[in-house]
Amino acid sequence: MNLYQLRYFAELAREQHYTNAAQRLNISQPSLSHAISQLEEELGIQLFEKIGRGTRLTEYGSEFLQCVKRSLSILDNGIEEMQRHARGEGLIRLGFLNQLGVEFIPSLASRFLSRNADLKINFTFHADRTPELLEGLKQQRFDLVFCARPVESEDFSCVPIDRQELVLIVQEDHPLASKDRISLDDTLEYPYIFFDNSTGLRPVIDELFEKIGKAPKIAYETDEEQVIFGLVSHGFGIAVTPYRELLLKLNIKILSILSPTWEGNIYMVSNKQAYLTPAVKNFRDFILHHLLEQAEL
Repeated sequence: MNLYQLRYFAELAREQHYTNAAQRLNISQPSLSHAISQLEEELGIQLFEKIGRGTRLTEYGSEFLQCVKRSLSILDNGIEEMQRHARGEGLIRLGFLNQLGVEFIPSLASRFLSRNADLKINFTFHADRTPELLEGLKQQRFDLVFCARPVESEDFSCVPIDRQELVLIVQEDHPLASKDRISLDDTLEYPYIFFDNSTGLRPVIDELFEKIGKAPKIAYETDEEQVIFGLVSHGFGIAVTPYRELLLKLNIKILSILSPTWEGNIYMVSNKQAYLTPAVKNFRDFILHHLLEQAEL
């Protein structure tokens, strides 16, 4: 028994005439008769009986038709669903750093949806720290993540998509607040508030101090950058942190770091071991095209 036989059976049951059913199926009448005979032989039961110049279902044929209709409906719905996915419809699961959830990710997702308004596309959004995002990507809970560069791995494909600037922040009445730019060498006498070892930024900031061969005085550590902002604004210490517009609203002075020099990026990361659906591939390609457009401006 095969799918063609079931479709032929359902069409013959509808037309109740071999010639008409064969025409609608675009096959010869002998081919249709042979397929029905094979089906009846396999089932061990007669499905049709002749009536005049036509045919009709037997009692068992009518019973079997209900099963075939349900089966074909489920199959056709499944085929239609797969075809929708193939056209680029479906779910896109994103993970990203908290700061990217204010403007960057919502803007990209909104523009992508606008350009694909004829398709049914949904997003899920999850903000977290780089280590958790990468673990989620590895476990295939996300399709794409946007985070700091992961440690070299055969599992991940990484593309830089945005630049991240590190700055020094101090309380507005701090002795360093009179400056606009500074070298980290000139900050060592003051206590620091640091990102703790669970964060992706900690090794980056540690590397800055390794470049000057000196260690800062670490007074407090935390894994939340907004906690760092709050502690700095209330005079608990100074901090090296990514630039955020939120800093402009706090009792904080922002200083550019002259040395050591550092350039950091935000990366779009995918799992090489995971299948990317057409919807995810289209979104990834849209972002890469967006970056190309920005580079040409």
